[in-house]
Amino acid sequence: MPTKPAGSPGIKYKRIILKLSGEVLRSVKGSEAIDAATLEKICGQVKEIHDLGVQIGLVIGGGNIFRGLQGAKRGVDRTTGDYMGMLSTVINGLAIMDCLEKMGVNTRVQSAIPMNQIAEPFIMRRAMRHMEKDRVVIFVAGTGNPYFSTDTTAALRASEMHADIIMKATKVDGIYDKDPVKHADAVRYDEITFIDALRQRLNVMDSTAFSLCLDNNVPILVFNLSQEHSILDAVLGKKIGTLVHG
Repeated sequence: MPTKPAGSPGIKYKRIILKLSGEVLRSVKGSEAIDAATLEKICGQVKEIHDLGVQIGLVIGGGNIFRGLQGAKRGVDRTTGDYMGMLSTVINGLAIMDCLEKMGVNTRVQSAIPMNQIAEPFIMRRAMRHMEKDRVVIFVAGTGNPYFSTDTTAALRASEMHADIIMKATKVDGIYDKDPVKHADAVRYDEITFIDALRQRLNVMDSTAFSLCLDNNVPILVFNLSQEHSILDAVLGKKIGTLVHG
């Protein structure tokens, strides 16, 4: 695919924060925390939009390896469990970095917890400069603080990077008025306002992340990552998933 500048006609979102849950890296059978074929497929989609000149910040979760809240249920202290979850995001981030670099995509990993031998420290201006220089910036270790999710990290980084949108790639094709697994008559929204989502108590993101997006007017697009070329369709502004806006 020929490379186009970020201002190319047809691109609706020039700078994005792509939020991936750690679970999307897991194999279909669930036996491997990071499935090589799944990882390559996801990175291929990222490369697809990178080649168009879209500036990409990527926030990855760690739920495929360890989730802090699950640790608490097993007797692990919540703070300790959250730090373990943050370290899981570092493992996932390095896997994505390695895969993207092998595809010829320049990347930088920035960590909210200092670990200089494997990642840069998070520095806002440096991250923005990397994106301007056509590098994919992978944000790991959450916010560096316990009790905050990677959804909150995505909302924070999107606000700091002045991103056009948060693209939350999930295993569902959007936001419904009720659980589509339990209710056959569930209705999917094409778009919804922040206020209406709050009124209906829709589970778009956790409350802290959602409040940040609302306060800073950062739209959120929730879509199904497993659909072919879904990220490309999203940045081109095609009808996909559910858009939450001000």
